[in-house]
Amino acid sequence: MSEDIFNSEFLLVGTNKVLRNRSVLAALTNKQSNDDGSLTEEEIKWLERRAHDGFAIITTAAAFVHPSGKSWSGELGVHSDEMLPGLIDLAGRINSHGAISLVQIFHGGMRAPTEITGKTPISSSRNRTKQSSTNFSRAMLEPEIKEAVQWYVDAAIRCHKAGFDGVEVHGAHGYLITQFLGKKTNNRSDEWGGTLRNRSRFLIEIVRGIRRATPRDFVVAVRISPEYPSCGVTIDESIEVSKILVKEGIDILHLSCWDINNKIQYKNEQLPITSIFSKQLGEKITLITTGSIWDGSDVNEAFNQGADLIGVGRAGIAHPDWPRRVFTADNRRPPFTKLHLSKADLSPKFIDYMQLWEGFVDG
Repeated sequence: MSEDIFNSEFLLVGTNKVLRNRSVLAALTNKQSNDDGSLTEEEIKWLERRAHDGFAIITTAAAFVHPSGKSWSGELGVHSDEMLPGLIDLAGRINSHGAISLVQIFHGGMRAPTEITGKTPISSSRNRTKQSSTNFSRAMLEPEIKEAVQWYVDAAIRCHKAGFDGVEVHGAHGYLITQFLGKKTNNRSDEWGGTLRNRSRFLIEIVRGIRRATPRDFVVAVRISPEYPSCGVTIDESIEVSKILVKEGIDILHLSCWDINNKIQYKNEQLPITSIFSKQLGEKITLITTGSIWDGSDVNEAFNQGADLIGVGRAGIAHPDWPRRVFTADNRRPPFTKLHLSKADLSPKFIDYMQLWEGFVDG
């Protein structure tokens, strides 16, 4: 049953875009971009391969919207029109294979290291961070916050000009948007802090700005961490923010679960995160879930929890044709040899990075 659902077409309501199946290549750090943030042929090649081999949605790696947000070497950039030639090439090659193309737009905030940006990291508030030469981030002034909103909007406009089908706003994993959302990392007393409405204002203004500046068929997705304790993000508040995002007209809500089988305490029950959001949001929004999904039983579980689309990271790195093999016996898990990964169009630099993932690369 789940195999039939997985392989069925899916309409993104509001955009009139039809996905050929329910698979999503999630954004994956690969460190293959040039120092200035421009795309390399190696990065384009590995993403195009997964479009060719069957994924319905291809999401780029996190792409910084401003130099102050770059958080690792080899990170993709969408901060300047100088990036357009590579972006146009990538969008065209993904779309030529029938996949939907998304750019994940991103700013690291206090997690953007001084050694990379040359500046003190900025954040919602002054927060302790090892990424700063002073061990603290700098609280953004209100004019800077409004300027940062525009960084995201300009990046989305640039992605649209390049031919991408949409963007995914990275509001997860403790980066700048999460720092505004969280009670622990946002201690402002102005309209950008305090109440949940104020702490979510940064994200909401980004979504509104993108919606105003791009056509309605341009896909706007938002990825969140439903719980992120170090920033003070809770499941209850994430649900409330998600309801606001739905009203603002986003097309996709992407839940970063780490492991879809994990259960959390919610209203006197132990439930998987995706199930909680599905019950709270009903059929009002398309849900992507990600987290430790490898085989058909995982896909079945994700659908049972209420997911509409199935996102994978590591499985997509190892198997460019994962959507075609997920329900077969030929869908092995790590470790993988360097030769296997090379044949899957990972560059030597990407393979070196994957060796930092314990147990992923053989030898």
